[in-house]
Amino acid sequence: MDYAARLAKLSTLTDVDAVVLVPGANLTYYTGLHFHLSERPLMAFVFGGEMAILVPVLEADIIKAAGVPARLFPWTDTDGYAGALKTLIHETGLTGKRVGVDDATMRVFEDRALGAADPTLERVSVGQALLGLRASKDSGEIASLRDAIGRSQDALDDLLAWVQPGQTERQIARKLEDLLIAHGCTALSFGALVQTGPNSAFPHGSVTDRVLQDGDFMLIDWGGRAGDYPADLTRTFVVGTPSDEQRRIHETVLAANRAAVKAVKPGVTCGAVDKAARDVIEAAGYGEYFFHRTGHGLGLEVHELPQIASGVEAVMWS
Repeated sequence: MDYAARLAKLSTLTDVDAVVLVPGANLTYYTGLHFHLSERPLMAFVFGGEMAILVPVLEADIIKAAGVPARLFPWTDTDGYAGALKTLIHETGLTGKRVGVDDATMRVFEDRALGAADPTLERVSVGQALLGLRASKDSGEIASLRDAIGRSQDALDDLLAWVQPGQTERQIARKLEDLLIAHGCTALSFGALVQTGPNSAFPHGSVTDRVLQDGDFMLIDWGGRAGDYPADLTRTFVVGTPSDEQRRIHETVLAANRAAVKAVKPGVTCGAVDKAARDVIEAAGYGEYFFHRTGHGLGLEVHELPQIASGVEAVMWS
């Protein structure tokens, strides 16, 4: 990945003097670093083509080994992070400046730490802007996403040859997770969801010990990762021979899907794509059950922009 080019994107955020990133998808996207949010704060300040990182001393060598071009301000458990953070802000010339924070990920205590280190520091939200920059995928990201989707689909194909009535949702989900790893996924995108019968009506339900029965709808929401990138797939099946009503529901959802895909083109709003799907389902008499968005983007995180939902005026691009 060309992290230098990605960091250069941050220069488009011209209303701030620096951007502050914390562990999470944005830090990984712009630097390649993988850290988890913990009680020990780590903050990367990106400004004018340079980077300075407040880092717990026990993690400083990880950054050095990764070859990330940044000035490090390590801190110890004994001394705490307050002094190192004040020094970083002063020595990088950010005292009293305007900094953008990843408010979708940054926690309250980190925001307060910035304010305590420099009460004159102006902190503004750039979380949505960062998501917008990540929404446009390069060829490497697209290849990773396709790889993750292909491996996840292969795992499902194997599952369908194995699944049968009498198994519980939990057993089926566990088998699918094992198959994802067997097909080379580096991790799960999220815990596999298998919902059967009446449970399949819940868009974001949970796995239970309900037993799969003949005639059931079986909804499967699953995905595995290829490198850092996840698949997020949902499929619904009927066990045995579908009823007339089940066929009608399937045909309606398929027609809505095709209408939405046909509507996608540069210059069209996300809301218009959502409406194309929603109109089909409402015309078939199922509108009251369509109370969620049509879809969402995919990237380092399972849910990213664009958001394909009612009223969203953001424009699709090629």
